[in-house]
Amino acid sequence: MQSKHKRNLTLGLILSIGAGLGAGGALVSANPAAKVTAPRMMEHLSPEAQAAIQSANNLSTAFRSVAEHMLPSLVTIENRPVVATQAHTRRLQPSADPHGGANPFKGTPFEDMFRDLQRSNPGGQMIPKGYGMQSPPPSAGMGSGVIIDASGIILTNNHVVAGGGEVTVKTHDGRKFVATQVWTDPDTDIAVVKIDGADDLVPATLGDSEAVEIGDWVIAMGQPFGLESSVTAGIISAKHRGIGITNRENFLQTDAAINPGNSGGPLVNLAGEVIGINTAISSRGGGNDGIGFAVPSNLARWVSDQLRENGTVKRAYLGVGIQPVSQELAAELGVKPFGGVAITDVYDNTPAKEMGLKPGDVIVEFAGESIKSPQALQLAVERSAINSEVPVKVVRDGKTMEMTYRGTEVAKDFVAMSHPESESSPAELSEIGIGVEGLTSEIAKSLGVDADHGVVVTSVTDGSAGDRSGLVPGMVIVEVDRKPIHSVDEFEKAMAVAKESDGSTLLLVRSAKGSRFIVLKRS
Repeated sequence: MQSKHKRNLTLGLILSIGAGLGAGGALVSANPAAKVTAPRMMEHLSPEAQAAIQSANNLSTAFRSVAEHMLPSLVTIENRPVVATQAHTRRLQPSADPHGGANPFKGTPFEDMFRDLQRSNPGGQMIPKGYGMQSPPPSAGMGSGVIIDASGIILTNNHVVAGGGEVTVKTHDGRKFVATQVWTDPDTDIAVVKIDGADDLVPATLGDSEAVEIGDWVIAMGQPFGLESSVTAGIISAKHRGIGITNRENFLQTDAAINPGNSGGPLVNLAGEVIGINTAISSRGGGNDGIGFAVPSNLARWVSDQLRENGTVKRAYLGVGIQPVSQELAAELGVKPFGGVAITDVYDNTPAKEMGLKPGDVIVEFAGESIKSPQALQLAVERSAINSEVPVKVVRDGKTMEMTYRGTEVAKDFVAMSHPESESSPAELSEIGIGVEGLTSEIAKSLGVDADHGVVVTSVTDGSAGDRSGLVPGMVIVEVDRKPIHSVDEFEKAMAVAKESDGSTLLLVRSAKGSRFIVLKRS
């Protein structure tokens, strides 16, 4: 009881002190000679409360230690695109007034409107706002980067340095350098920047992004809104995200605050290792909404090694059309839902054909790694060393088979490679948030759809135009604006044409329940 009474007295003293605070938080005492001092909080807390605060302080110490360790490796990147210096000025040529200054709408409901326009524009010309003014040149872009080699190698995003302009790097200690080399890979949005003549650079360590687990603490670093060397903390929210902004996606999702300017900066674990490159955010207002995405360090490392060695990324390929194994499809193919990737097409003169793969096969393992999505298979295949032999586990008619894949660089003339192995949608489809694959008789039968042509919807992004319009995976789109569709290429072209129209597109879709029209609205 005594300790409880003491705590109550302490609370009363604190409240009394609070009541004596004047404007600006100054302590005001009724007795100018009295000196009132707040008691030390920790002395009056229970052991449990003290332990909790100490744990929080330990976490704070960890954040501070990681930040101090990483900040010397953080850089600011500014890109000034090359633009023509010619002024783009639009001019109106004077023309004769066929009505001689008279109101052509006299006697109509528009008479007063035209008279008001004449009063506000005595010259009699209706000039759009901004006409005759010089168009502003493109502004410089600013992003972030992280030093990964003391020789001057910096990892960042492709969209930070895209445009072919002069790329300037500012180190944490204030030195500035113009990049001597810039290598980019738009498919993953990764870029490598090289600077020369920089001494005492502090490279960061690239960690193993596959070892990261959901719930792990991470720190995002960069230059949000131009505020240099900013540090935010959060956790890993999800792994293996595909959001439809690049052709090769395997994003880490985090709630650590990422804002414009953070792009290219490192996502760091509490061991001080870079486990991702901050790349994108999902935002309604353009700022942080707690949903950020980073390219995993393992993928960024592989891409950067390729860029530094070859100047470009050499990818292996399989030569198949694939789709996710849905719950309905799993029962037909004898595997668990999302327990592999279904083969829908095997193209001639490809490694897949030589291996003996067939439509209806399900790849469940590649190079010893479990495969659960087309995205995972694509990334695993592409990173295979050229001419190396890789074990592949396949399920055919419910039976497991062992095959061998030989790493083969994708041929430049391989037409079928227009996204046959990608779960992400073509560039023209990312805005409506859907992914599609070609339709085969086997797929149509497994889906219970009566269709001999069209494309299968394989993925729909939550909240996208496709989602709002009612598209769901498993639907078959057979017409776009009343024109039949026979391939992914035809669908992509039809949607590109539709994009230039009034913003809505009429789709005829079929499912196991029958056919219906869907009006797809982009806005």
